[in-house]
Amino acid sequence: MTRPLYDTSPPRLTFTATVTDRRDRAVALDASAFYPEGGGQNGDVGVLRWRGGEARVTDTRKDKSSGVIWHEGEGELPPVGASIRGEVDPVCRWRNMARHSAEHLLAQAFHRVNPAFAVAAVSLRNAESTIDLTGDPGEADVRAAERLLRETLARTELTLETLTVPEEELYRYPLRREAKVRGDVRLVIFRDAAGIPFDVSACGGTHVPCASMVAPVVVLRTERIRGGLTRVFFMAGEEASAYLADVYRDTRVLAQSFSASVSDLPGRVAALATERDMLKAEGTALRARLARLLADAAPLETVAGIPLRLLNLEDPNLLSDALTATPKGEVRVALASGGRCGVGSGREDVSAGKLLEAALRLTGGRGGGRPALAQGRTAAPEQFGEAVREVLQTTRAPA
Repeated sequence: MTRPLYDTSPPRLTFTATVTDRRDRAVALDASAFYPEGGGQNGDVGVLRWRGGEARVTDTRKDKSSGVIWHEGEGELPPVGASIRGEVDPVCRWRNMARHSAEHLLAQAFHRVNPAFAVAAVSLRNAESTIDLTGDPGEADVRAAERLLRETLARTELTLETLTVPEEELYRYPLRREAKVRGDVRLVIFRDAAGIPFDVSACGGTHVPCASMVAPVVVLRTERIRGGLTRVFFMAGEEASAYLADVYRDTRVLAQSFSASVSDLPGRVAALATERDMLKAEGTALRARLARLLADAAPLETVAGIPLRLLNLEDPNLLSDALTATPKGEVRVALASGGRCGVGSGREDVSAGKLLEAALRLTGGRGGGRPALAQGRTAAPEQFGEAVREVLQTTRAPA
């Protein structure tokens, strides 16, 4: 078993220890300040140094059955029995502490908005961290939780306290959710100056000594996931500050391109969206009109007593409009780029779907549709028109 130094002294980044075992590309130590992956938090990285060598620690994992912490490394690893000096990467440790602390605080903020918003799972692997909540929080709830936490961190100095208590004494502490471990339980508490706890959680992770160090905590978005849960994406601390700075810079540049201020940008975007919708509607109407004009202008021929128009379209987006509402008594056939094809029928004795399927059997391809309109794709566009004529001549009334 490895004695965990991060439990009693999370800020500790250097230590001495002895190598007790080796396997593959990892070594076990009798004591370690490296936090092993767990609880949604990444394992620490850093360096092991010993007489005559050093190795980069790329990940840290704990064998739950034995309590041994394995330090995965690059390069030559120290031999069993070697005395080493371990150095935890401070940037990585601080980032992990900030993410984990922010998760506790944000979860508590949601809990205070509505106790139904309980944490089902967390992931702190990336700058964009997540908590999965029950209770289906909406946008108003997200804003309320953000505001509550922002105001709390601005007005109240919350300091970290960690202690280990027997399971039977947990009732004395206002846990946000039930502890998942038994026996002695490590508690992480953020208290104000008067000793009143803001959040109490059973947790084995590492955390910042003062809650204000994780500010700002920003919710990026939410999405519904399996099991009726809502996944909340958030950032905290320096990572959130850098993200917000980049977003504001890009927003400022965008606003300047509209000769507007950042505060005016939402109004400009809304106006552009309205204009876009109007232009889209106009474009749709013009495209439909063009398609009908092209269809009406196509030569009319008669095949087996059936009026037939064959038209070629450069734009496949015109295909449906050209065939929709084919005049009564007439059949229209259209070809477009990429082998796109279709049939429109204004006759009860000619099913567009069956006519298309019969023509595609002759030319290769797939498609189908209703009696009035059918579309598909042919493997031999140059033969498709003649295939339609052949079907009409041999069946007269495919329906």
